[in-house]
Amino acid sequence: MRFIVLALVAAGAAAAQSQGSPLGAALGAGRGANTLSLPMQIVLLLTALTLLPAALVSVTPFLRITVVLHFLRQALGTQTTPSNQVLLGMALFLTFLVMQPVLADIYEQSWEPLERGEITAAQALERARQPLRAFLLRYVREKDVATLLEISKTPPPATPDDLELRILIPAYVLSELKTGFQIGAVLFMPFLVIDLVVASVTLSVGMVQLPPVMISAPFKVLLFVLVDGWNLVVGSLVKSFY
Repeated sequence: MRFIVLALVAAGAAAAQSQGSPLGAALGAGRGANTLSLPMQIVLLLTALTLLPAALVSVTPFLRITVVLHFLRQALGTQTTPSNQVLLGMALFLTFLVMQPVLADIYEQSWEPLERGEITAAQALERARQPLRAFLLRYVREKDVATLLEISKTPPPATPDDLELRILIPAYVLSELKTGFQIGAVLFMPFLVIDLVVASVTLSVGMVQLPPVMISAPFKVLLFVLVDGWNLVVGSLVKSFY
């Protein structure tokens, strides 16, 4: 994660310096003679862009939201409706909504002082890590952290704030996967009851021409619409991060 932020900072410096803006002068003054060459900054930027999707999926609410929406579509039995593009787009915008306070803190504490030349890129990077670490610590489970500390043979930190991101990020991913699967299991229950009832009724009357899943699908969709399911699911997902 440090490498991604550092690469983006270096790329911003390259663009600013090439245009001769005050931002470029500020960054150059902050780093002194250690300014990277423009080709190296471009290489760092391209490398960071390849890692950004993995960072977006692993250190944001995007993971939990996509897992829950996938389970919801499977429970409804609508196969490809909504499409993957729609679900991913909804998850992306909800992620930006939830992460807006964290991004605002990173911008105010890290980027603005760096732009004014008050701190160096290394100091800006360290400041940017603090809001992200605070966000991850809120949703990570102690059991997952202990497991990864044991696997990596790392001594337990004195305080949660001393926990390294290399341990915190995978622990957050494990915690979000468990939470997403728990929510998905709860979503499955009412639709599973409908499937069981329809299957029992169709078998009792000897209707074997149509599969029970095809008969129960309209009832599941109708139930979901009547209870305003999208509002309930999306609202509960977003509120779970506050």
